[in-house]
Amino acid sequence: MTTSGAGTEDRPDDRLAALRRALPGVTVLGDLAAREAHRWDRALDPNAGMPAAVLLPRSTEQVQQIVRHAAGAGIAIVPRGAGSGLSGGASAVDGALVVSMAEMTGLEIDPVTRMAFVEPGVINADLKRACAEVGLWYPPDPASVEFSTIGGNVATNAGGLCCVKYGVTTDYVLGLTVVLADGTAVDLGGPRLKEAAGLSLTKLFVGSEGTLGIITGIVLRLVPPPPPACTAVATFADLEAACAAVLRVAGAVRASMLEFMDHAAIEAVEDVHAYGLDRAAQAMLIAQSDQPGEAGTREIEQIAAIFREFGATEVLVTDDAETGEAYTAARRAAIPAVERTGRLLLGDVGVPLPQLGALVTGIDAIATRNGVTISVIAHAGDGNTHPLVVFDPADSSQAARAEAAYGEVMDLAIGLGGTITGEHGVGRTKKAWLPGYVGPDVMRLNKTVKDALDPHGLLNPGAIL
Repeated sequence: MTTSGAGTEDRPDDRLAALRRALPGVTVLGDLAAREAHRWDRALDPNAGMPAAVLLPRSTEQVQQIVRHAAGAGIAIVPRGAGSGLSGGASAVDGALVVSMAEMTGLEIDPVTRMAFVEPGVINADLKRACAEVGLWYPPDPASVEFSTIGGNVATNAGGLCCVKYGVTTDYVLGLTVVLADGTAVDLGGPRLKEAAGLSLTKLFVGSEGTLGIITGIVLRLVPPPPPACTAVATFADLEAACAAVLRVAGAVRASMLEFMDHAAIEAVEDVHAYGLDRAAQAMLIAQSDQPGEAGTREIEQIAAIFREFGATEVLVTDDAETGEAYTAARRAAIPAVERTGRLLLGDVGVPLPQLGALVTGIDAIATRNGVTISVIAHAGDGNTHPLVVFDPADSSQAARAEAAYGEVMDLAIGLGGTITGEHGVGRTKKAWLPGYVGPDVMRLNKTVKDALDPHGLLNPGAIL
């Protein structure tokens, strides 16, 4: 943008004033503090740029106005939920407009059809509480459940602790309203349990990380809540034994939760929260069964017996909801607790379940070889691990070794037939490994789709591709 007749760039205040004139009713934040606060997500991508402004629309129509203005001016847009992402998917771009969905928090539940109509800024936990009030349940439960948004969950196809039995976000998305790169708003799918008309475009946008369009409305399938869960917690002196126990449990029962924490995660959580976890353990498994009544008791006892068979040093079995929730809370607290020990490079590689042991022990070897700490927590029941590479950013040698270790973890997962991301998305921090993972033909297909829907590359540029 230039000042009329001057041939020089507008001052920042002039650009903000022009934005406010072009987007009446849209909150426009241009102060340095607001722009700094919206530069990063939780991945703290060191290459994040400085946005020109932060916009907070309140409706699909306002998002359309923003996109049309940006398209006309050739300005990039970075859509943003709560900034809870762990792969740099919401990292800002220099001169871009960050479009925060924080004020789009409409929520309506239809208990008859068991559906929720949600705007993208609704917090996952708030949706769960609203569902509980009418006797329903929304299953996807990422560890960030208390602060991540449904829009962000959809954009990354988030999973969570109960996904081993109940699936991930895409399994509950029935419809989307999406604003495309030219400002057109389209309704895809809708409040119907079956939909076979045309290509599955709804699912195309789930996990697209804001690169194909901006999600402004979501129709979700809800289910009745499960019975209260029984919990089994086991500690192990050996990583491989814990992973072998996971494989046996997964083959024997359909647990509603099967989580893993390694020694470093246990220590970090204990340092912060003092739950009473066994600091001597090399691994801890947390399993739950939500089968009703006696069936749940039998299933959790079966799980506990498998833990003992594989050499667990201690096994706790309880049907007390408060005790079970305490262990679940300890697992949810792992990433923030480890984060207190240093800067993190956050991964979420997944492998076929029989390769879980090879992945976990391989990551341990990578940490030793590079002289860095890598804490591993996992949704073990589906082979989705979260390796947390810890380093001191002020130590350039350690930072370089951490980067090398992070890459080696990605390569290890690919070599074991796994994926570079199970639920956090590619974002910006993992895109270097995407071509090696999917191959050139699939990369061309990704680019073809991106170019067709966003020909000028203005939607979340630099993410995924």
